[in-house]
Formats: sequence, C-alpha cells, structure tokens
Amino acid sequence: MTTDIPPIPTYTEVESNPDTLQSFNGHIIDEFRGNGGTVGGPFQGANVLLLTVTGAKSGRPRVTPLEYFTVDGRLYVIGTFGGAPKNPAWIHNLRANPQAHLEVGTQSYDVIAHELPRPEAAAMLADIASRHPRLAGYPKPERAIPVFELRRA
Repeated sequence: MTTDIPPIPTYTEVESNPDTLQSFNGHIIDEFRGNGGTVGGPFQGANVLLLTVTGAKSGRPRVTPLEYFTVDGRLYVIGTFGGAPKNPAWIHNLRANPQAHLEVGTQSYDVIAHELPRPEAAAMLADIASRHPRLAGYPKPERAIPVFELRRA
C-alpha cells in the first residue's frame, strides 16, 4: 500500500510543535477514510480505528486515530502516547465524557468507554504488550498507562 503517512513524531517533536501531531493524525484520518479503514506507513498491518470524543473544554468533536486491540472479543485502546511522560489529550476528553463514536474498518457506531481500574489496566497492558512487541518497546513512563474498553452503546 502506498501511503502519505510520515514517520511517527517523537514526544519531543510534539511538545515543541503541537501542530506536528495534528498534521500526522490528519494524514492517518484521510488515509483511513479513503481506504475503507486501512492505513499504511508505520501502521501497516496494525488495527487502527478513529475515535471521536467531545473536547472537555471546547465541547467540539475531536477525532483521534488509535491502534486498538481485541481480547476475548472486547475492544481496547491504550493511552501509551508512545511512552511519553503525560497522557494524550484524548484521555482527558474521554474521562470527561465517556460517550464517543468510533470508526473501525467500514463500520461506524457509538460507544461508551469504560476505563479499567489501575491493577486491571496494568495486567491488560502487560498481556497486550506480550503479543505486540512494538508496545513492549516503548519507554516506561512513571505514570499509570490508562486502558479503556470501548463498548457499543
């Protein structure tokens, strides 16, 4: 698959220029929607969805591409932010309003996000990372990594 998706920006690049992440995500969103829910580049072969959350301050819809993981038929997203020391913005927004919308493949539906308690989240992250080496290779931040189950509303 040919792709226009650039390399994944580092946390330092994102912190020094927040537009870097917005531009990167825009490429993924465009490719996802233009290719029936598949993307190439650094996410070739990964399970990617688009999660639309409501901005906690703005109240506006915010679309974020995320890698997702299926465990025992349940869909999970993880707030690794590439091992960054702070949570990605979508975590704050989802905690403020767990009602969201997702696009996965060619399907689109509303979901309710359920954040796993810390011990369960840590166990789930370890389980998923054992099967997805890219996650295991991320830096280990001092913060707890949030894990959400997305359930159809």
